[in-house]
Amino acid sequence: MKFRFALAALATTAMGLAIAQTPAPTPAPTPAPAAPAAPAVEIPPPPKPTATAWVLMDHITGQVLAGENYTQRVEPASITKVMTSYVLAAEQKNGKIKPDDQVMMSERAWREGGAGTDGSYSGFAVNKTAPLIDMEKGMAVQSGNDAAIALAEHAAGSQEAFASLMNNYAAQIGMKGSHFVNAHGLSAPEHYSTAYDLALLGRAFIRDYPEQYAYNKIKEFTVGAITQPNRNLLLWRDASVDGIKTGHHSAAGYCLMSSAKRGDQRLIAVVMGSTSEKQRADDSLALLNWGFRFYETHRLYEPGKAIATQRVWKGKAKEVQLGVAQPMLVSVPRGRYDDLKPTMDVPKTLVAPIAAGQAIGTVKVTLDGKVVAESPLVAITAIEEAGFFKRLWDAFWMWWESE
Repeated sequence: MKFRFALAALATTAMGLAIAQTPAPTPAPTPAPAAPAAPAVEIPPPPKPTATAWVLMDHITGQVLAGENYTQRVEPASITKVMTSYVLAAEQKNGKIKPDDQVMMSERAWREGGAGTDGSYSGFAVNKTAPLIDMEKGMAVQSGNDAAIALAEHAAGSQEAFASLMNNYAAQIGMKGSHFVNAHGLSAPEHYSTAYDLALLGRAFIRDYPEQYAYNKIKEFTVGAITQPNRNLLLWRDASVDGIKTGHHSAAGYCLMSSAKRGDQRLIAVVMGSTSEKQRADDSLALLNWGFRFYETHRLYEPGKAIATQRVWKGKAKEVQLGVAQPMLVSVPRGRYDDLKPTMDVPKTLVAPIAAGQAIGTVKVTLDGKVVAESPLVAITAIEEAGFFKRLWDAFWMWWESE
């Protein structure tokens, strides 16, 4: 297989490696595909949603597999609440708020997002408190505008201050085409996003806060005497779908950010400005099925296993084993596994001491000249500094080889 031959070539030549080191790194153990390699197939055009903008993204790499108008500014409607959930999860991780905090359903939250409005609501009683975790679920499952406002006020003092947090976190995620002014997603001037940005948000939410992300697959939630179902119809249609969020108002149309995981592969679909609740679900599932049919995920390297060894100067050991800290996976068009090409980029000179887990370089995998996977190379074991005379001897040879 070409991918395996490319790895073997790393053992005998430095060509293709961004290093000038003696000796050259040893080859990585041959990575096995997640499934037997299938013959390459011609990828047909993706199904085209009835929507203003849409995108299908690979969760592992962030690669756009298909899309249309996905950088175009759109109103995110209640998909905004995914950004709200992300901020709340981040603030909990930072110790600013806690799941058992008692959150007040203020008069403002009740009036602007409660049962007396045209939008979706959770039904928490006005001027009474409820645990933060319950309001989070009410917002995620029931798409409660009242819960979103109350949570924003609790986390930041006001919804306006919370919107500032939303924009700060959005910038960290890389959402360059988004701006938020409220926590619920009702139409407002300067409240906008893009299908691409929302896919980035979904990817970050799944990766960074899986516990809070899991609220989005709850099929129904009860507040007081009111039980409401999750509006994401795909939760009932396909067991691999575990989120994420619906959205709708007159200006935004029907929107859906969805995600499904099959084996090691996860995809995210965002459909904005669809024509109906059913249409957004049909189109989203068609996109997900197309992506899973024509793209495949392979597990290349496992943490703790040597990909290469590298010469070390002034250490008790002469070499250090290099590997990856996290599993390295890649998604490629089905049947193109053998066309992957691995390269390594490591420093010309390594000098002890080296700590276990210390970043040493980078391993990259390309397909048709484009990087499809990249991961830091780390030291699998520590290399302690040698004694005085060994260090002196190595210093002489380092000087000699540099001349």
